Amino acid sequence: MKLHSARITLPSFSRHVIAAAAFALCTGQASAVEPFVVKDIRVEGIQRTEAGTVFSYLPVRVGETFTDDKGASAIKALYATGFFKDVRIEAEGDVLVVMVEERPAIASVDFSGIKEFDKDQLTKALKEIGLAESRIFDRSLVDRAEQELKRQYLSRGLYGAKVTTTVTPIERNRVNINFSVDEGDAARIKQITFVGNKVYSDKQLRNLLSLTTPGWFTWYTKADQYTKQKLAGDIETIKSHYLNSGYLEAQVESTQVSISPDKKNIYITININEGEKYRVADVKLEGELLGREQELKSLVDLKKGDIYSGEKLAESVKKISERMGTFGYAFANVNANPDINREKREVTFTVFIDPGKRVYVRRVNVSGNTVTRDEVVRREFRQFESSWYDGDKIKNSRNRVDRLGYFNEVNIDTPEVPGTTDQVDVNVAVVEKPTGTLSLGAGFSSSEKVSLSGSIHQANAFGSGKDIGVDVNTSKYNRTIAFSHTDPYVTDDGISRSLSLYYRTSRPPLVNTGEYKIVTAGGSITHGIPFTDLDTVFFGVGIEKTKVEVYRNFGTAVGGNGAYSDSPQVYLDYVRDFGGLATCAVNCIDTASTTGFPLTVAWQRDSRDSVLTPSTGQYQRANLELGAFGDQRYYRAVYQYQHFRPVFRDLTLAFNGELDYGAGLGNKPYPVFKNFYAGGIGSVRGFEGSSLGPTSSSTNGVDFIGGPKRIIANLELQLPFPGSGKDRSLRWFTFADAGNVFAENEKIKLGELRYSVGLGISWISPIGPLKISYGKPMNAKPEDRKQQFQFQLGTGF
Repeated sequence: MKLHSARITLPSFSRHVIAAAAFALCTGQASAVEPFVVKDIRVEGIQRTEAGTVFSYLPVRVGETFTDDKGASAIKALYATGFFKDVRIEAEGDVLVVMVEERPAIASVDFSGIKEFDKDQLTKALKEIGLAESRIFDRSLVDRAEQELKRQYLSRGLYGAKVTTTVTPIERNRVNINFSVDEGDAARIKQITFVGNKVYSDKQLRNLLSLTTPGWFTWYTKADQYTKQKLAGDIETIKSHYLNSGYLEAQVESTQVSISPDKKNIYITININEGEKYRVADVKLEGELLGREQELKSLVDLKKGDIYSGEKLAESVKKISERMGTFGYAFANVNANPDINREKREVTFTVFIDPGKRVYVRRVNVSGNTVTRDEVVRREFRQFESSWYDGDKIKNSRNRVDRLGYFNEVNIDTPEVPGTTDQVDVNVAVVEKPTGTLSLGAGFSSSEKVSLSGSIHQANAFGSGKDIGVDVNTSKYNRTIAFSHTDPYVTDDGISRSLSLYYRTSRPPLVNTGEYKIVTAGGSITHGIPFTDLDTVFFGVGIEKTKVEVYRNFGTAVGGNGAYSDSPQVYLDYVRDFGGLATCAVNCIDTASTTGFPLTVAWQRDSRDSVLTPSTGQYQRANLELGAFGDQRYYRAVYQYQHFRPVFRDLTLAFNGELDYGAGLGNKPYPVFKNFYAGGIGSVRGFEGSSLGPTSSSTNGVDFIGGPKRIIANLELQLPFPGSGKDRSLRWFTFADAGNVFAENEKIKLGELRYSVGLGISWISPIGPLKISYGKPMNAKPEDRKQQFQFQLGTGF
């Protein structure tokens, strides 16, 4: 900073005084300056800055005496604002003139050539450090941003990236800033080498890593691009693998990362000290055990003589901590201390338990629900306010909220209440999703080309938790108009009530078969009674009127357009039994109408952690439909079992099994229109929908009519989609399916099951769950119809 003398004609004494002041500022030596009284202050050189801003930093006002100390303070204060790059003070007689040169303002910050990063995120990051439109230009901030951008490219393996910053002055003392990037090609991992490993081979250890050398899919996953974060995670994976195999003292001592001169290849060397393998000599519990030593000890997975496993030890500590939480001790401190005997290669663990204070819940807070009402979330909670903290109840509450199907995410936090040591709040944060669904289905086959179906439905209407919908299905084979209303909490105890009215028209599920038409109109009311948090029993009654229309002796179709072929024999038999077949020679249309009053009893148990993307838990459903009154006398039983089990890393093993059985009662035939079908997505993929099981002959050939007995089994290995991280809404899977349908007078024979294998993709899309599969039948018979590619939108498992 400088204090300049005035450049106007002044008495020599005045110029000397200012010069003396400048000398004092520059040298730091004291030099007396004869003060003078300021008659006026003038500011020159400002363009954007208000004059009042400059005046506010001056330590002298009009009428006050100007001294060299005040001059020095004024210059320092104005420089400190950061608005100016030069400040001068001059005098014209008794007028103090403050001359400034403003720093440029930033007109725009732009990027070019950037593909690896999102420009909006970069703009936001620069704004946080003061580099943004309308801010004062600071070259040091620009240099800092340039270096940080280079560092980010290096962290992603783009070692050849070049960043060029251009600052362009424009009118009104402003500048445009442009970061031009030549990203170049990413450096690929050429080789990963291990040193010191004896127990496990290089290949075994490489299979544990997320980083890898170039392969078939690395162009998409980018797993062959080095990053410090990924390497750090892989080092922890290696450590965990050794610890879980008994190598208690295994360490990754160092890593070396080198790059080729052309910056295209990276070489990684990992140095390992495996140590010795240890067994567990004993596991002891000490501390405040609340008189539950045996109960807590049963939670320890490590037993005497077992090979040491860090994972099992951590899981045991977690189980004990969670069990203490069920007694109200939310902040229990559980630590396992090892006592290593290196001579015997044994380790004894002492688990110290400090329960701390017993805690109760002050409040349950719900956030993120902009549409769904608070009460819809709160009524699923089993942890109540002002009661003792219970970890199991909180976990169960979280799962119950997630199973509603209204939210993409459900997260629970239990922070300590400030100023207390025995209270927590339970904060429930949800992320809502659209609850209206559009369900579409499609298939392709050589015989029928493309087939389509669809329906629309609305759940959680108006955020009330009630399911109100009008379903309209306009597929080629089925037309349905149905109204449904479900209130899951008719009473505060959780008794539900479902009402439905429907009108359905059905035709044969496959073309090139006999024609028939089924028209069903009816309604039902069902109540669900929860017996436990997981178990619900349902009771229902309905009324159903069914009209079956069949066609016979169609040598020439009605109207001469070939619209009909003769109906399958089983439908002709049904009409004969319930309505009678008229005597005619050609083009006969016969109908039979029946009325039924089906009674239903069902049981459901659901312990899944999520409805749409479960990774653990079970689902069971048993349903009995009984036609004991009216024209139809039958029973129809359905049992479904699903099991989800997490396996290695983010893999989930999912099993679905279904056993269905129906029969007529009182010498009445089983209603043919209530038959089960198999084949296609949702049952046995790789086979055309509804094409498995019994057939019936007609003048047009063989008809697929389904049957009253069905067995289905599906096994899926579900994996995260490459590049999606831990997002479970997008997954790919491999599957194995088995199943078939059997006639009423036919035994269920496992040897007659059809099998298929394949792979597919599932996605929880904004308009409903989508599944795409490619299946290969393994034991198809000549009469079976294959359909390898299938997709469906709006179904679950």
